[in-house]
Amino acid sequence: MSEQPRRPRKPGKPYRRPQKDPVRLLAFEALRAVDERDAYANLVLPPLLRKARENEGPEKFDARDAALATELVYGTLRRQGTYDAVIADCVDRPLREVDPPVLDVLSLGVHQLLGTRIPTHAAVSASVELARVVLGDGRAKFVNAVLRKVARDDLDGWLARVAPPYDEDPEDHLAVVHSHPRWVVSALWDSLGGGRAGIEELLAADNERPEVTLVARPGRATRDELLGEEAAVAGRWSPYAVRLSEGGEPGAVEAVREGRAGVQDEGSQLVALALADAPLDGPDRRWLDGCAGPGGKAALLGALAAERGAFLLASEKQPHRAGLVAKALAGNPGPYQVIAADGTRPPWRPGSFDRVLVDVPCTGLGALRRRPEARWRRRPEDLDGFAPLQRGLLREALEAVRVGGVVAYATCSPHLAETRAVVADVLKRRPGAELLDARPLLPGVPALGEGPDVQLWPHVHGTDAMYLALVRRTS
Repeated sequence: MSEQPRRPRKPGKPYRRPQKDPVRLLAFEALRAVDERDAYANLVLPPLLRKARENEGPEKFDARDAALATELVYGTLRRQGTYDAVIADCVDRPLREVDPPVLDVLSLGVHQLLGTRIPTHAAVSASVELARVVLGDGRAKFVNAVLRKVARDDLDGWLARVAPPYDEDPEDHLAVVHSHPRWVVSALWDSLGGGRAGIEELLAADNERPEVTLVARPGRATRDELLGEEAAVAGRWSPYAVRLSEGGEPGAVEAVREGRAGVQDEGSQLVALALADAPLDGPDRRWLDGCAGPGGKAALLGALAAERGAFLLASEKQPHRAGLVAKALAGNPGPYQVIAADGTRPPWRPGSFDRVLVDVPCTGLGALRRRPEARWRRRPEDLDGFAPLQRGLLREALEAVRVGGVVAYATCSPHLAETRAVVADVLKRRPGAELLDARPLLPGVPALGEGPDVQLWPHVHGTDAMYLALVRRTS
């Protein structure tokens, strides 16, 4: 039998250098910083975008590029829990065995497939190209295989597959569908009360892009001035609040650049205003912000105090944060002082102040719209670490205020262990203090509950989930 001639070998495809996509590469860099350095996206992303805009080469960013990069970073972080469940269904190993950089590329790809209007082929090919650039050709093949599996269905189809039925496990169902850790779902549900509708609305609100809200600092800027800016509309509740619609840039506002206005959530504004308007017995000359960093509430309180001829002492334990407070208060028309001091070991004499604010350190569960990565970093045991500090700060605040004066206890968390439990415990152990009804001091704000304290909600009020209790010292 004669030997068959060999077929000529097909020439291999020439190697193609991976194409760098500056938008997706920047988004990947931001996610790596969040993962590796425990950084916050709202601190990491702006300098990356600024550097990209300053690049004069062919990869120069424009406004659309910046918007897409921002959406990719925040959208991926907000939906991380959901996307992890989807990816886990498409790989043959536990997610903990997937290298974190690979998982970041996959998550960015899944968000483009399931959370944006980017066409499927573009989302897959762009993600594979990113993988080739940052991971190498070998792992890019793995990314390609996984994303092609994800692309076979839409978000609703995947949720039906990976989320347990609500009737069998309501908390786990909500955790997967709305991308929150199960313990956070449970804690928010306890704080909110009610049935399924309310908790679904709250969790969904946590995954929405928050508006940028400005505050016109009294005596230095007016709301009408800010409303003259492009894309500006009046705030809902605070007389000093202005909201910027999508695309509005705070840095482009002259009053913000000059420090006469600032970026401040409307819930934060309402807390400061409630303390400033609380009725007093006696003089109104000395105010204290006992946990003043980074300075938003202090700047508003300082402006309000200046209108009455009152003095504000702004105290912050961390020196670098005290520096931020000083910057926020710079140019305040009234008398003030910024110091670095521990509010649980205060340098001031007891009974020195007429009004005192303690916006205490907390888990930050009320600001998950703005810091979506916080939900994945916090653990239930973190509450035990904050509890002694929160109680200590409130106790010392009640010592710092004079008889007849008012203390505002505030926290950007709706967790009952950081709100009502703290206030109830301190008041139980310290006679001579009484809760005031805070609700009349937030005029026009609906759905404030039975009182006397106030809990704001993103899905109800459009604010961060700020908590406020007002306490008058009676002896």
